[in-house]
Amino acid sequence: MCGITGLWCAGSVTEGDVRQWLEGMTATLVHRGPDASGIFFDRDSGVGFGHRRLAILDLSDRGRQPMWSHSGRYCISYNGEVYNAPEIRAELERQGSGIAWRGHSDTEVVLEAIEALGLESALECFHGMFAFALWDSEEKRLSLVRDRLGIKPLLYVQGPFGIAFASELQALYEFPPFQPRLNRSTLASFLRYGVVPGDECIVERVRKVKPGTIVQFDDAQSEGVQHDFWCAEEVAREGLSQPFQGTDQEAIEELERLIRRSVALRMRSDVPFGAFLSGGIDSSTVVALMQQVASKPVKTFCIGNTLSGYDESGHAEAVAAHLRCDHHTLIADPSDMLALVPEVALHWDEPFADSSQIPTFLVSRLTRKQVTVALSGDGGDELFAGYNRHAWAPRLWGFANRFPTSMRRVLRALRLVRVDDWDRAFRALRLGDAVRLPGDKLYKIAALADVDTPREFYDRLRSHSADPTQVMAGVRDLEPPAQTIDLDAPFTEQMMLYDLIQYLPDDILTKVDRASMAVSLEARVPLLDHEVVEWAWRLPLSWKIRGRTQKWILRQVLARHVPASLFDRPKTGFGVPVGQWLRGPLEDWGADLVNESSLTSDGIFDPGAVASIWKAHQTGLGNHEHRLWAILMFQSWWRANRQSVEA
Repeated sequence: MCGITGLWCAGSVTEGDVRQWLEGMTATLVHRGPDASGIFFDRDSGVGFGHRRLAILDLSDRGRQPMWSHSGRYCISYNGEVYNAPEIRAELERQGSGIAWRGHSDTEVVLEAIEALGLESALECFHGMFAFALWDSEEKRLSLVRDRLGIKPLLYVQGPFGIAFASELQALYEFPPFQPRLNRSTLASFLRYGVVPGDECIVERVRKVKPGTIVQFDDAQSEGVQHDFWCAEEVAREGLSQPFQGTDQEAIEELERLIRRSVALRMRSDVPFGAFLSGGIDSSTVVALMQQVASKPVKTFCIGNTLSGYDESGHAEAVAAHLRCDHHTLIADPSDMLALVPEVALHWDEPFADSSQIPTFLVSRLTRKQVTVALSGDGGDELFAGYNRHAWAPRLWGFANRFPTSMRRVLRALRLVRVDDWDRAFRALRLGDAVRLPGDKLYKIAALADVDTPREFYDRLRSHSADPTQVMAGVRDLEPPAQTIDLDAPFTEQMMLYDLIQYLPDDILTKVDRASMAVSLEARVPLLDHEVVEWAWRLPLSWKIRGRTQKWILRQVLARHVPASLFDRPKTGFGVPVGQWLRGPLEDWGADLVNESSLTSDGIFDPGAVASIWKAHQTGLGNHEHRLWAILMFQSWWRANRQSVEA
């Protein structure tokens, strides 16, 4: 992986200034690319690119960037991997391109494919993850491009100074003409969802390039023109309109063939590689197929802990032993994770409140000690209906939608009982093992009692707060982003599509990218090859949820390699007990972040509203761990960045 930066300066600027700015911006991304750096500047146009390299393919200087095409027309600063580059190169040679190749990096193949085929036609050929900037010196056009699913990040900002872009937000802070200012509307979205959603950014005027999108600029002051080269919503509609008609066995075999091909492509590397293995269905499937392809035991990595209900390391070890992997487990003491909490904000360029970022960072750090590339199982839940909500939310919505007003009042009243009391009641009834965190689940059900549409119902499922502006200073009545889809399908498949276009890139992929890149580890996601995604949408829902079994077809693929007894169990999350920690070892840390004087001085939060939520959580009158974690993660991020960002 790599980190990229760039500028298209408006007005008169000196080459010395631009190079100094680019060097400062690019230096902030050294963790994304510790192996080499490069700068390009075109005096005539005012365009400049920066690059930090993590060498994976062609470790020589012949893979360094920014890189020019052989004709001298195109220059690229590129973050990612196109795994089928050898096949594309062979096809270009078969067509008689006559290219005198410098090396065997995929960057060079990407450039020459664009030269030969045009940008959009070349993108259609790429199997991989990427975010890049392309300068066309003939057309004087800058293109910013992000991969189909949003695996790799890319942000940009426009202003009187022109255009600036980067892989991560902190690079833009090093561009002096840009004056960053906190985006309070986006802060409300963050408090609602625990992540910064869509193309929004926590800093005003900064936007993210959307997944599957090209943004093109014809001069430094022009409005960027966006168009999709791949659209998940269209893929879903087309897949559902042309459903797979074969047998169970044919469907299982085709899915295994596609995943195995994707895995084999992502095992191409000139540096050591391995895989994350939690022992769940997704990562176990990836590792099983890696072991089928590999000539020696695959190195696998897992984080365990001593927290009851949060440790899957034993399951991972059993799967690894069956597959004969070279397995490595780190049992993290709670103190190890607690010590990491204050550090987390330094590795995320925007506030981020999914607590599984902590074990994800730990497993990335463990993995990087032995390999430079790791495959992960991310994407399986979104494609094959693996989240609990995919099974129970449609039934609950159908049930709740028929509730009379009096029943809705009863459900809301559930929140008047302390979370700890619900947990004790379930244990007394010997239901504690059947339902994990029952008090928390009852609170969530009660919060769903006052929604009126399936879309609102799904949005509430994802929300940490129904109205985040209640805790913000001087902000009221901000509506949540109204991204809607046009999909004529059952509620479950609508949720799966929302997860694919929102939750996956905003939360899961952001988490894995930042955690892995913080330690200079490249994470690859074979289940998100676009051919796997497109084929998954052709599968009717009955192949994903069959009876009470979720991810049915993926389970069948895995069962060909691993006994069902090793993976047939309820889904376990990858988080940590934030609610308990905030009443215990993290209480002082949290109290310091939300102390009244700091909140009053910053003028971002309403100190009284925050104090009320904090007190309710500490006394057990409510379980506000998600709301508080979002506030605390913002405050931690703010303390790390307030010298760069104006309130």
